[in-house]
Amino acid sequence: MKRRAIGALVLLTVGVWLLGARPYARAAETRISIGVTETMETFNPYGDSVSLMYSVWCMVLGCLGTYDFDKGQHVGLLVESWEVKDPKTWLFHLRKSNRFHDGSPVTAEDVVHSLKRTRSDPFTKQFQNVSAVAGEAVVDKYTVRITTKEPTAPLLDYLFDRVIVTSKAIYDKYGPEVADRQYPVGAGPYRFRELIPGQRLVIGKDKSHPMWKQYPQAPDEIVFRLMREPEQRVTALLNNEIQIAQFVPPHLRERVERSANHKIVKFHTAEIMFLAMMPKVKPWDNKLVRQAVGYAIDRDTIIKTLLRGEASRLDGPIGEGQYGYDPNLQPKYTYNPEKARELLKQAGYPNGVDVELSTPVGRYTLDKQVTEAMVPMLIAVGIRTKLLTPEWATLWANVQVGKVPFYYMGRGGVVDPSAALSQYFETGGSPRIGYSNPKLDELLSAERQAFDPVKRKKLLSQAMSLITDEAPAQFMWRHQLLFGMAKNIDYRPLPSERIFGWNMKVR
Repeated sequence: MKRRAIGALVLLTVGVWLLGARPYARAAETRISIGVTETMETFNPYGDSVSLMYSVWCMVLGCLGTYDFDKGQHVGLLVESWEVKDPKTWLFHLRKSNRFHDGSPVTAEDVVHSLKRTRSDPFTKQFQNVSAVAGEAVVDKYTVRITTKEPTAPLLDYLFDRVIVTSKAIYDKYGPEVADRQYPVGAGPYRFRELIPGQRLVIGKDKSHPMWKQYPQAPDEIVFRLMREPEQRVTALLNNEIQIAQFVPPHLRERVERSANHKIVKFHTAEIMFLAMMPKVKPWDNKLVRQAVGYAIDRDTIIKTLLRGEASRLDGPIGEGQYGYDPNLQPKYTYNPEKARELLKQAGYPNGVDVELSTPVGRYTLDKQVTEAMVPMLIAVGIRTKLLTPEWATLWANVQVGKVPFYYMGRGGVVDPSAALSQYFETGGSPRIGYSNPKLDELLSAERQAFDPVKRKKLLSQAMSLITDEAPAQFMWRHQLLFGMAKNIDYRPLPSERIFGWNMKVR
């Protein structure tokens, strides 16, 4: 109790400091407010695993690099260059110009410290990001050596905008309780200005950061406002309370387009939507029941009607344009209710089975509505489904520790599928599904060790074929996402759904 009280006092103190420091009335500043469906809930940058927050932490605290979709390759941010010395040894060279907000240099010691925290922080939920790493060491002040457990060709996808860099000196001086709340001590081009959990998060430019010489047009302040209801986001956009509304559902698109001052920007996301089924819990311990779910759901009708064509069907873990995509994976779960019923009988459930399906509400495009459409389809084949709609924070917390047997979810940022497949399906990857298969483990290990693209894609295809057949998850679709925007905003959303201020402009 004493520790909680101290933490609460520190939180209150920081909150007051932030509120007092926030320059609301800077008339010369440019500001973009964004209606989002998730935001910061913890001060610990390693204590959550949320797509939006990876980009916010990256903008404020700093990260090694990110993926450039225009160039089709990874690019460095804190890292200037990297090299593979041998299949298990990588060297990362930091930019010597990197500075924390207190003026101290970002060194190899800070990166090594951050990798260790990603792995061993008591509250870490990002262990999977360094699961391939056997060790990290300082070579010199600006060079880090990372040794992998086995050759790991997709290592950059595991590390670049997922390992958040924090100051070792501040951590050593104050400890984690205070270090994670010392907002000025980041290395990114923005600083934290305000946080009201469950309401909004505000970041503002660090005007001295060298990045602004390259991107002077970026907004001085970005406000992330939590708005999980689509109607709320669209109404706020049209009332000019926000300038960007995430995830406008297809049925509200015309409402935005009718406005003379607003526009719709659409893009294909790299986020895969799926139904997860935990094999450690009945009836999901039976592969035939998991397969029956795939044949019971009419994906094409849901896409055509509810989603109004603004999604692309998935017939495996990834879709067209993602690394290693194979259109020939088998089986293909075409809509076939008769086959679903027959599989249930073969599984030992001739009279059907009762299950509970958990869905987010307002986190993804029409998440509750599409799961509501799935329920009668499942019931029709004998999978008597009760829909559960817990609060997002509760659902997400329980999914991360493996307490939700059957749920609808998305996994974002899947450009190269290696990290996502390992996270959800490899033994020990994460408890979110809890699937374990030695043959799949062998294939995933082999694909990571294959630096030859042809060989690696072949191994990925074999791994994804096995997952498709075993069906610990049924893959649904990738949304074509719609963002509503004010017409004076220039911003092209990324397929990874990362939001970076340097990609924005207020005209």
